[in-house]
Amino acid sequence: MERSRRLRRVLAGGGVLLAAGLGYALWVGCTGLALPCPFRAATGLLCPGCGVTRLCLALLRGDWGGAWAANPVLLVLLPPLALLAGGIAVRYVREGRTAGPRWENVLCWILAALLVIWGVVRNLP
Repeated sequence: MERSRRLRRVLAGGGVLLAAGLGYALWVGCTGLALPCPFRAATGLLCPGCGVTRLCLALLRGDWGGAWAANPVLLVLLPPLALLAGGIAVRYVREGRTAGPRWENVLCWILAALLVIWGVVRNLP
């Protein structure tokens, strides 16, 4: 019983996330208006996530070149991030906990470090 409740929570959260993402994509596609990056507005520099809207819209169109041009590091990191999120969701449904093995935490820190490094490198002249 508890497992089915956790599964419903995960599916509901995923559904809300999917609906919000598709709604935002529809909004941007129809209006051309996207949320500006507050980091870029404040500093004039690109943050590690700058281009994520263009990346997602390109992926929805099947435009891999456009996705790569928007943010190549995030495009490369999407599969491991999706696997991590999926593993956490499965563990939560099965066991009721989200904390994973040590290697998973290390991988999260490595991915975060790569994003920070990307944020620096992409702003070098």
